[in-house]
Amino acid sequence: MLRLKNINTYYGKVHALKNVSLHLGEGEIVTLIGANGAGKTTILNTISAVTPASGGEVLFRREPVTALQPDKIVQLGISQVPEGRQVFKPLSVEDNLELGAYLRYRARESKSDIRRDMEQIFALFPRLEERRKQLAGTMSGGEQQMLAIGRALMANPKLLLLDEPSMGLAPLVVQEIFRVLERLRQEHGTTILLVEQNAKAALKLADRGYVLETGKVILEGAADELMENAEVKRAYLGKDKKEIWER
Repeated sequence: MLRLKNINTYYGKVHALKNVSLHLGEGEIVTLIGANGAGKTTILNTISAVTPASGGEVLFRREPVTALQPDKIVQLGISQVPEGRQVFKPLSVEDNLELGAYLRYRARESKSDIRRDMEQIFALFPRLEERRKQLAGTMSGGEQQMLAIGRALMANPKLLLLDEPSMGLAPLVVQEIFRVLERLRQEHGTTILLVEQNAKAALKLADRGYVLETGKVILEGAADELMENAEVKRAYLGKDKKEIWER
């Protein structure tokens, strides 16, 4: 579904991504692992064209999308849930979800289809339905994260990019969110690229993973293989990391 070929991305003179290549198959969950500053968020931002690549190629369903603008990326079926949630705090839950479908409204898609999808979001996250008229800024961090995911899903994506969905949240809330991600893959066939600070939880959810270091992919493989890799264990799966995902 998605392929990055020798991607180079810069922030000014800082070379953030260095010849990064990776791929996602249809219906896969793939996680990116690495320390802060390794380039994980930059990969997501490059795919979504928020931070355009300076070299290399991004292919989505075998079509080049490297030169497209962010709104065109969303129209093709790629949605990003940003780090820190970034919900529209002065607006209600329902209004935030409506904004997630903005391009669908512009395309004159059936309003009944969009409302149906909103009800599906409420089925995934019942707490959002309970708070549908509540201002987003008055909700807990976990509820805001659910809303950020729901807003991205309102664009009806085929590929969902998630940046640190567990950050700052209680373990029980994170378990709920991860279960929803698995449901999205199982019930809707959604492909997911996940950046997650808890590497053990991410690898238990994912099919495959890539390990990044200073803007380069240094290791890739099946999730269970990475879980048993001595170097990955040493660097990212230490005993001091509290488990938040139990099957």
